[in-house]
Amino acid sequence: MKQFIKEFKEFISRGNVMDLAVGIIIGGAFTSIVSSLVNDIINPLLGLFGGMNFDQLKVNLLGEVTLYYGKFITAVINFLIMALVIFVIVKIMNTAAAKFASKEEEEEKDDTKICPFCKSQIDEDAVRCPHCTSVLDESGDYYKIL
Repeated sequence: MKQFIKEFKEFISRGNVMDLAVGIIIGGAFTSIVSSLVNDIINPLLGLFGGMNFDQLKVNLLGEVTLYYGKFITAVINFLIMALVIFVIVKIMNTAAAKFASKEEEEEKDDTKICPFCKSQIDEDAVRCPHCTSVLDESGDYYKIL
């Protein structure tokens, strides 16, 4: 039993699990913000054009059975806004990551060239290959020293 508890503690304390927990909590809070945006701002504004709030749209079926399809439309609007916001956030993060990666690639740019005789990698500013002693003159041509 002690081994089980120890493994469980290790599992819980991993970074990925904690990140996931934080993400779920923030997602829940964000969901309530988007729901409030749709219910308290967007639906009343759309109600100006349609004459009523989406949440009030309903159909009476058999006596007391009522279909509240307006609430479904509100849920779809909530989903679309959440998807749009998440898409924009991911797009911004991917763009920033790509810019950061391109800057790293520029910093890691290889300042070397290949010796045409021995095919070893040498410094771009080298005037002589350290492996085969080929000499590079100012014009960029190689000459082989025997």
